[in-house]
Amino acid sequence: MKKSIIFLALLVSTFAFAQTSTDSIQLDPQKQINAAQRLLSGNYGSAVTVGAYGEMLYNQPNGQNGELDVQRLVVLFGYRFDDRTQFVTEIEFEHVEEVYVEQAFVNYMAAPNFNIRGGLMLVPMGIINEFHEPTTFNGTERPAMDNVIVPTTWRELGVGVTGRFNSISLGYQAYIFNGFKSTEADGEGGVTGMLRGSSGLRGGRQKGIQSTINKPNLSTKLDYYGIPGLRLGFSTYLGRTQAEDDVQELDGSDVGMAMFGLDARYAYQKFTARGQFVHASLADTEAYNNLTGNNLGSALQGWYVEGAYNVLPFGNRQKLFAFVRYENFDTHASTAGNLLENDAYNRTDVTTGLTYHIAPGVVVKGDYQFRSNAADSDVTDLLNFGIGVWF
Repeated sequence: MKKSIIFLALLVSTFAFAQTSTDSIQLDPQKQINAAQRLLSGNYGSAVTVGAYGEMLYNQPNGQNGELDVQRLVVLFGYRFDDRTQFVTEIEFEHVEEVYVEQAFVNYMAAPNFNIRGGLMLVPMGIINEFHEPTTFNGTERPAMDNVIVPTTWRELGVGVTGRFNSISLGYQAYIFNGFKSTEADGEGGVTGMLRGSSGLRGGRQKGIQSTINKPNLSTKLDYYGIPGLRLGFSTYLGRTQAEDDVQELDGSDVGMAMFGLDARYAYQKFTARGQFVHASLADTEAYNNLTGNNLGSALQGWYVEGAYNVLPFGNRQKLFAFVRYENFDTHASTAGNLLENDAYNRTDVTTGLTYHIAPGVVVKGDYQFRSNAADSDVTDLLNFGIGVWF
């Protein structure tokens, strides 16, 4: 809790600094976009648009063999049917051998600053889940809390609305999605639990693959961009997990969820900073763990702060950011019943390195991660290098 208070204080101080910095630059909301938004907002002569982003990484654990991997290659396609109706899809190839549909939705502009969307879409929680193209963040790997707390890339099927009120510098999103899958029949008369203490909610993502739904969930986000140099976000996700027909009547087959997130991005001359805080409260976890034999916590929480400075002169087409990020994330922030909190799930990463933008859309990265946990058990540090592209 003390660390959470410190993080919120840092957000407030960043907000106050932005108010008093008359020379700070404006973060144009039109330019703070992800790949899908670029296709939607682009002024293309053709009705068909194509793009892509990808990452090739090298990870070297301390004292172990390294790993080279084409971590992901995502191909984007868009089609404009008329001035109001567009379709966007992203096809993702992971580790060369796995293929997923990352997004596939129709966007209909019903009125100025009011769009209706339906299909497979990103859940707007935090920063990285929406803005995960490799040129948009520092660090070879995405922040670890965005793998187990959020968890990136988190996308589900649903319908909702999105738009902006430019007069008050406020963007909004609101969707109804299917939820995480929490349980399924194991084929032998038992139940398999998809959620657990070590990986949090990650195992419950349905990704639009024959998704089970019995209780729709609500996801919302507000983005404020009215202060020069600063962008603030507030996200919520409310509902319950989903269980297959064969097990949904069992006590503990699903859990309730109430998640909220705060995020901030800031830019001043050659300095940039960002921070994020996400807390998820889960109900009925004692019954869930009794049914499945898992060790899911009743609260998950994570946060990070990051600062970066471009060491190259103003006006240089290239940018070289030196950065440091401190993050803490705990999938056993609290537990219910007789389940004891596992300190090994309370983890801290300190990542420092360089992000070299050699051209618009091409980045070379290198960093070192100092990793630890509250149990003082062995956690291997990592040396990472990567190449990323986005066009």
